[in-house]
Amino acid sequence: MAVGRKVLTLDSVNPCVKGTRLPTLAPLLERASEIQRQLAQGEEKPFREVIWCHSGDPHAAGQRPITFLRQVAAICAYPELLHADSMPRDAKQRASRILQELHGSSAGACNMEYITTAVPQTVTHYLERRDGGIRCNPRNIITCGGITRAIVDFLSLVVNEQDPSRAGVLLLVPGHPLFADAIALAGAVAVQYHLDEEGGWALDIGEIRRVLGQARGYCTPKVLCVINPGDPTGEPCAEQDVLQLAAQERLLLLADEVHQESMFTPDSPFLSFKRVLCELGPVVSSVVQLISFYSVSKGFAPDADLSQTPGVPVCQAYRQSEANTETQVVLSDLAHNAQLTQEVFSQVPGIHCNPVQGAMYSFPRIQIPARAVQEAQALGLEPDLFFCQKLLEATGIVLAPGSTFGQCLGTHHVRVTLLPPVKTLRIVLQTIADFHSAFLQRYS
Repeated sequence: MAVGRKVLTLDSVNPCVKGTRLPTLAPLLERASEIQRQLAQGEEKPFREVIWCHSGDPHAAGQRPITFLRQVAAICAYPELLHADSMPRDAKQRASRILQELHGSSAGACNMEYITTAVPQTVTHYLERRDGGIRCNPRNIITCGGITRAIVDFLSLVVNEQDPSRAGVLLLVPGHPLFADAIALAGAVAVQYHLDEEGGWALDIGEIRRVLGQARGYCTPKVLCVINPGDPTGEPCAEQDVLQLAAQERLLLLADEVHQESMFTPDSPFLSFKRVLCELGPVVSSVVQLISFYSVSKGFAPDADLSQTPGVPVCQAYRQSEANTETQVVLSDLAHNAQLTQEVFSQVPGIHCNPVQGAMYSFPRIQIPARAVQEAQALGLEPDLFFCQKLLEATGIVLAPGSTFGQCLGTHHVRVTLLPPVKTLRIVLQTIADFHSAFLQRYS
């Protein structure tokens, strides 16, 4: 056997992979897991449990799953339940219809025809109802195993290595970190534009035009990324302004709308970019190319929406009385928690929190004294990660540092999930407030 250089090494790996960022949260989550194990083994801490308030995983945070979805998914995975008295009739009917459309009546089959025909048809019906009757072509619906991979794939389509100038993708800050990694993996150039924190995290068209002008000096801007409502900021988008900008600047619009069902302010209902684009008429709609993403992981599957079984999307008929009630309880709790978060933090010196209108997070700005910043820098840490580490060790609460999502230079934030039960969140918020006051006193 010939002895030589290995094919895959750190030096030979794809440069696009090297462009992705190391996960800021990883060391914090590892330490939190370690603390959880120590508590389980009886080790004494200043707290009794680790409270995970960093992510958007509803069920992990204690949110109850919609009963009907679980029943249909369970029957599809184990069809013997079609004969079980414990399963209600409507769940059996829906599961039976799904199983008839699957190869071998099995959710474990490949079922390519199902996900390319039956699912797009059902999604089409849902989108037409959502958008007030605007027509939708099922050929424009593409199912995928999560939007992270899909965003990388779509961005790869706009990258042409033979072009003399690299493709540019306008990336909002703060925004979900998966976009930055997807841009790097696709071999494109990230062009950052900042949301207006003082304006309630509004998207500033003037800011986008400013960075566009600068970017054209070193790349060819092709794509504009938006999140509606925002993650981690929770603000709705100004859809009409964004679409008109995309038309004028000839930008492909990539819209992350996975939190569309989590808008809980009556004066700011969710409007899809697809609906607004059609309503603007052919002057705009004939020019703008739109790709919108939705994920069942963040939805409630209303009115014949989508749920998921192991390996196969489940098109389900809504049990109006029970499931609608459960969904409204979830949204009501989110709205209450958003208001509670803003009320508690607004009373804490050194913390500023904009009102949250949607999604499932708040993104308060926290004051970090210069001494704490210096200590963090000496440890090679972002100041807000340093704060989150100290908070974890003192209270057992896990938050996501703002540097994970991007922020203006000299500002520091944390992302707090709104998903825990109200009673738990109230304790969490007050604990954070008390810890921050002590943190300011210690490092001032």
